[in-house]
Amino acid sequence: MNALEHQANAGAGNVRPDMEIDEKALVRWMRANVDGFTEPMTVLQFKGGQSIPTYQLTTRGGSYVLRRKPSGLLLKGAHSIEREAQVQQALGQVGFSVPRIFGLCTDESVLGTPFYVMEKVEGRIFWDATFPDVSHDERSQYFEAMNQTLAALHGIDPASVGLQAYGKTGNYFTRQISRWTRQYLEDDAAGRDPNMDLLVQWLPEHIPAGDETCIVHGDFRCDNMIFHPVEPRVIAVLDWELSTLGHPLADFANHAMMYQMPPDIVAGLAGADLQRLNIPSQSHYVQSYCESTGRESIPEWEFYIAFNLFRMAAIFHGIKGRVIRGTAASAHAHERAKSFPVLAGLARRALEGCR
Repeated sequence: MNALEHQANAGAGNVRPDMEIDEKALVRWMRANVDGFTEPMTVLQFKGGQSIPTYQLTTRGGSYVLRRKPSGLLLKGAHSIEREAQVQQALGQVGFSVPRIFGLCTDESVLGTPFYVMEKVEGRIFWDATFPDVSHDERSQYFEAMNQTLAALHGIDPASVGLQAYGKTGNYFTRQISRWTRQYLEDDAAGRDPNMDLLVQWLPEHIPAGDETCIVHGDFRCDNMIFHPVEPRVIAVLDWELSTLGHPLADFANHAMMYQMPPDIVAGLAGADLQRLNIPSQSHYVQSYCESTGRESIPEWEFYIAFNLFRMAAIFHGIKGRVIRGTAASAHAHERAKSFPVLAGLARRALEGCR
C-alpha cells in the first residue's frame, strides 16, 4: 500500500458528520457497563474500515475502541457486531490474541444501532504487506508470526470455547459461493460484471473433494492485526466481521492471497521482489502452514485462490453498493468501490489457472 493509501487509512480523526454518536448516552452506558471507566471522554473515528463504523474513546483511565452496526438499509446478515463480540470473548478465554471485550449493547435506543466496546491494544499495524519499517533480517519472522497465528486459530476446537454453533458445519464452499453469489446478484445498485457472472457459474462445479470445519477469521491480513511494539509477534487479531465456522484452507488461502494481490487494493505482494526483501515465497509460506497443521500439501491450491478472489470481489461489490446507497462507513470506500472490476478480473484469471 502506498503512502497516500496508508495516510487515508491510518489513525483516527474527527467523527464524520454522518457517523456522529450521542456521546452523553454513551457515557451513561460506559458508567454502567465498563469497569474502571472514568470521565471525561473524547471520541474520534478511525479512518480505516469499510463496513463498520469504528471509534476511539479516550479517557483519563485509558483508551477504548467502539464498533457499531451501520445505520440505514443493510444486506441480510451483514455487519453483525454481535458475532464479532461473541467470537472474541470466546477466543480470549483460551489465550488467543484478541482484544478484551468490555461490553456489548444490543439496545438500539442507546446509540441507534447495536455496538460493543473493547480494549485499545497498543502496538503496530502494518498497512504495507512488505513490512518496510522492519529490519531486513527480521522481516521473515513477521511472516512466520502471521502464519503461526492463523494455524493456531485453526487448531482451536470450536466446542472447547463454546462456538460449536457459531456457524454451519460441512459444505463450506457450497454455502459460501451461494452466499456471495446471492449478495452479488441481489445488490442491484452496484450492477453486474461479466467476469463475476462467469465465476458464479464455474466455482460451484469445481469444489475440491473433502471437508473440514474450524473457526475461520475470514479477513486475515497484516493490516487486520496488531503486532508487538518492537517484536515480530502478533498480539491482537482484529476485524472479525466475516468470521464463522468454515474450511481452514479457504481461510489460509484468503490470507496467502496477498501474493497475488496488488498493493494498491489491499495489503498485497504482487510485483514485490520477495528474495531481496527477505519475504518467504508463496510455496515456502504454504509449506510452513502445512507443517504447523500436520498436512503434507494442499492439492488444488489454485481453486482456493480463485474462490477467495471471487469472494473479495463480491465484498468490494458490496462496498460499491453501499457507496451508491450512501451507507459506506469510510470516506475511503469510494476508492475501494473502483477496485471491484479489477478484483473480478483477477478472479477470472485465477479461474483460468485452475483450468
